Amino acid sequence: MNHEVIVTCALTGAGDTVGRSPHVPVTPAQIAASAVEAANAGAAVVHIHVRDPETGSPSRDVALYREVVRLVKESDVDVVVNLTAGMGGDLVIDQEDPLKPVDGTDLVNAMDRLPHVEELLPDICTLDCGSLNFGEGSQLYVSTPDMLRAGAKRIQELGVKPELEIFDTGHLWFASKMVEEGLIDAPPLFQLCMGIPYGAPVDPGLLQAMVKLLPDNAQWASFAIGRDQMPWVAQSVLLGGHVRVGLEDNLYLAKGVKATNGQLVERAVGIVQDLGATVVSASRARQILGLKERVHA
Repeated sequence: MNHEVIVTCALTGAGDTVGRSPHVPVTPAQIAASAVEAANAGAAVVHIHVRDPETGSPSRDVALYREVVRLVKESDVDVVVNLTAGMGGDLVIDQEDPLKPVDGTDLVNAMDRLPHVEELLPDICTLDCGSLNFGEGSQLYVSTPDMLRAGAKRIQELGVKPELEIFDTGHLWFASKMVEEGLIDAPPLFQLCMGIPYGAPVDPGLLQAMVKLLPDNAQWASFAIGRDQMPWVAQSVLLGGHVRVGLEDNLYLAKGVKATNGQLVERAVGIVQDLGATVVSASRARQILGLKERVHA
């Protein structure tokens, strides 16, 4: 069991959730306010995507990231900033002509996924550690070994901690190989992502098996989507990990009750404390993860 638990809140994600809940933040001001709400509720880390303020669609616009990070840093809360670097991996193909990408494709190389990280130098950025059939139809997430090694090297040069996003067991295998190759500084940080079709299913036995495959010095967290989000808080803590909740992964506090990010964090904090563990501050999270202390406005 983990007795010092880092709570991450994934604020908005890239999914088609804006029309499904009024609480999903869209504009930079809304995303930053939701980050502050989550931090005040007990989150030590906020995981940030941005969206087009007009359409709510996912975006890679550096200016939007810049505004969110500015507002968070100008707030009166101390929180670890974790920016996604997973955008730019989406490939949707025509099943009759697989070499022809179709609407919905946003596929760029490893370096073009990192301009906001290079400019803003967050505490953490994500690195999605493998390709995946993403749900039904003909959409794939593309992240090849060559792309990953190039991205990991650049993130290491920037002095940013990569959060290694693991959507299936092969991703864990390759991420551990990058650790062995020296592309990931100690301690490596893994996020075990459960329930995303068609990656690792939500299964406690599988989570336990994946945890056993982690490098000895790894820090790790896990999350599950939808109604499994809160049970997975307990699963992760009991197996020795940290936790993630938030509207990226789940919109509900209870059946039929739409949640805010702050409410989801409060619920997760309660579960962690009921297990007899401590929810740590942003400052302590930096120590655990080997991050530099940041000066916040």
